Amino acid sequence: MSLDEAVESTRTGDLWVFRGTSVPDRAIQITTNSPVNHVGMSLVIDDLPPLMWHAELGRSLVDMWTGTHQRGVQLHDLRDAVLVWGRRYGQQGWLRQLDPLADRTMEDAALRAVARLNGTPFPSTAQLAGRWALGRMPFTRAARERRLETAYCAEVVALTYQEMGLLPQGKRPGYYDPGRFWSGDSLTLQGQATLGGEIRIRLP
Repeated sequence: MSLDEAVESTRTGDLWVFRGTSVPDRAIQITTNSPVNHVGMSLVIDDLPPLMWHAELGRSLVDMWTGTHQRGVQLHDLRDAVLVWGRRYGQQGWLRQLDPLADRTMEDAALRAVARLNGTPFPSTAQLAGRWALGRMPFTRAARERRLETAYCAEVVALTYQEMGLLPQGKRPGYYDPGRFWSGDSLTLQGQATLGGEIRIRLP
């Protein structure tokens, strides 16, 4: 599918997964035993252009929530974000579409997640590894109530999906890595919701 076709067809809750070949990309893939190293989520509200909700180290694009350039959790113009990840970062992108379509209640929940998480810093490499390991430990009430001081891409998507009622609350955010959102994993959504297979995106 062309990027323009994907941007036209995407709706709130659709996933964008990316795979690169740089040393950091490969390190994430090997550490998490995953073919991908980044994940973001579409946010398509009313007459706004489609947006990409994710977390990254760079600040090459304007955050659409604050109107500034920032690192960490960000909301970008979706088309521009995919082009940056494809051309500047050398990443192949895929789209996974949510079925059924997110309703207004779910969109409002996603916007609450944006308001709460936007601007959260991206973790250091050590923090990233520690959070991934911690995510496999039992989830306690204290862990649930502890506020995230940093967040990486898969945590942002997982927390937003939890807010939307698509994922259960019984896992630490660090349980989710980019590979959890690849079709090869056994991710199960709540209710009747499902994610389609990966659609490879062609850049212009």
